[in-house]
Amino acid sequence: MPIPVAYLSIILIWSTTPLAIQWSALGAGFAFAVTARMAIGLALAIVILLLWRLGFPRHREALATYAAGGLGLFGAMTLTYWGAQYVHSGLVALVFGTVPLVTSLMAALWLNERALTAPRLAGMLIGLAGLAVVFSTADGLGSDRAWLGLLALLLAVLCYSAGLVWVKRIGDDSPPLAITAGTMMVALPLFLLVWLLTDGGWPDQLSGRAAAAILYLGVCGSVLGFALYFYVVQHLDTGPVSLISLINPVIALLLGSLVNGEVLPGRVWAGAAAVILGLAIYQWETLAGLPRAWFPAAKSSN
Repeated sequence: MPIPVAYLSIILIWSTTPLAIQWSALGAGFAFAVTARMAIGLALAIVILLLWRLGFPRHREALATYAAGGLGLFGAMTLTYWGAQYVHSGLVALVFGTVPLVTSLMAALWLNERALTAPRLAGMLIGLAGLAVVFSTADGLGSDRAWLGLLALLLAVLCYSAGLVWVKRIGDDSPPLAITAGTMMVALPLFLLVWLLTDGGWPDQLSGRAAAAILYLGVCGSVLGFALYFYVVQHLDTGPVSLISLINPVIALLLGSLVNGEVLPGRVWAGAAAVILGLAIYQWETLAGLPRAWFPAAKSSN
């Protein structure tokens, strides 16, 4: 696949994921929606592994990676699906745009990485200030329980980032698709348990939009998106890849406004601009080399 096609596909998939999450829970409940998504994703990942004969490593590092990734995925997705009920879809992408900031902070504390330079700390503070502006009041955020949704999303980011750092600390080199499948194998029983405890029944009325959103997330959001991401990471340097975290929140906010009728006050747009500015400053050293990172790597991949 051409690199630009894969790159644009990742942006399309991850920018539409927050809106699809909201639609998938309509009439189905958050627990059923996320469990069905993971079941579809796992089934597809297993089929691809068998067809491509990629193998499924079961050595100690691989099993530890599946456990770390699965627990992080379970915590992040459960909290995200629950919190997405109470805030606008674009805000879900905005909060998750801070994952690079939180991950780097955890890596500095957990892995002793020396990556928190003065510019990066400044970008982190600006991004956090932007989030504080966005969520300074619940007005215009989606519902009167937006505070609960925000808290759940922040905890989801912590879970997701912790899972990433944990996996990095293990340092397993298994195939990405095998890691994806193993991660979902660990997480799926936990999702089933949450579904049984919260509802446990098949939805009485599963709308066509909800069913399509669940299928889309299971195929694209859970398998195709990650496969394309790893493919792009292998062929491009970090500059172009880091742009994804800047582009996704903007597109998600626009999609929520145009497609889902989400009315966002000026305060939210100003705070979102501050978050994206903070991310840009945080990744400035990487983004500064963007022309060199993109064009030579892209040409060598053809």
